[in-house]
Amino acid sequence: MPLPIGKVPPNILQSLVLRRTGAPSPLLKVKPRIGLDVAVIALKDIYLILSSDPITGVAEEIGWYAVNVAANDVATAGAKPMFLQSVILLPEGSEASTLKQITTDMHRAAKKIGLTITGGHTETVKALKRPIIISTCISIAESYVTAADAKLGDVILMTKAAALEGTSILARHDKTLKDLPKNMRREAVNLAKKISIVEEAVEAYSTGYVHAMHDPTEGGIIGGLCEMAEASKLGFIVHKAKIPIRDVTKKICQLKGIDPLRLISSGALLLAVDPKGVEEVKKRLTAKGIPVAEIGRFTPSKRILIDEQGKKHILPKTVIDELWRIEEDVG
Repeated sequence: MPLPIGKVPPNILQSLVLRRTGAPSPLLKVKPRIGLDVAVIALKDIYLILSSDPITGVAEEIGWYAVNVAANDVATAGAKPMFLQSVILLPEGSEASTLKQITTDMHRAAKKIGLTITGGHTETVKALKRPIIISTCISIAESYVTAADAKLGDVILMTKAAALEGTSILARHDKTLKDLPKNMRREAVNLAKKISIVEEAVEAYSTGYVHAMHDPTEGGIIGGLCEMAEASKLGFIVHKAKIPIRDVTKKICQLKGIDPLRLISSGALLLAVDPKGVEEVKKRLTAKGIPVAEIGRFTPSKRILIDEQGKKHILPKTVIDELWRIEEDVG
């Protein structure tokens, strides 16, 4: 049976990947598991935090995405991203100008968040349709959290809005949206500049009230919430009406017949916050000009989405991103 497009389903990931991790090490404090995007290695009194990500669904500004998406994962541990290694794979016949644009975008993105690019590997590959970049971000920190650390009763906060990355990708690449009004297309494309969550993650963690954080990428807000719940062995209740969605995102998703809550959502940050500290976290983020909304809470078991009419929907464990469902339109 062929694997589906996008992230490998949790059951297959568990049986074929996560059980094959080589020699064990007592230094590995956060082991590979479903719903976690970082590894944590103990080094005396500090921790080495690492995360890797591929960028496969876009060609334009791929360097910008490669830096920010990998850095976001490290930031969700509460650590400021420090270093980046990258593997750049280019289609056969690519021009040097393409590589120059990619590395220029990576340089600018890294400089903006104070990240140092330390090296990697670059090559051209036969039968590749578009560039692919795999990045590994690294940090050193005195403490950390993971997506598996949410506590029962924690309030779920969310920054910015759903599907920022997905909206930008569709506006730039979807062939069926070529007749979008210019001002709407420009607004949507520019959402790619908002995909970093480093500032809000580090600021929120510094309050001492954040138990867990996660940046929702593939599978969108719903996918991100399900991953946090799976990792933390909890359920949740979230209210659809409380999840911020930009008007331009609503319009584009309506035109495509897709769900913005299941569309790739780099740029938003999901936080599990001690109820005693919710107002402090909101205050600190708002002071930095970062929009934040309270969308639900973590519960003992079921994953429930309450729609605008008050109806409860039980969510599945596996969420396939809407971008993969309409892949033929995105080229």
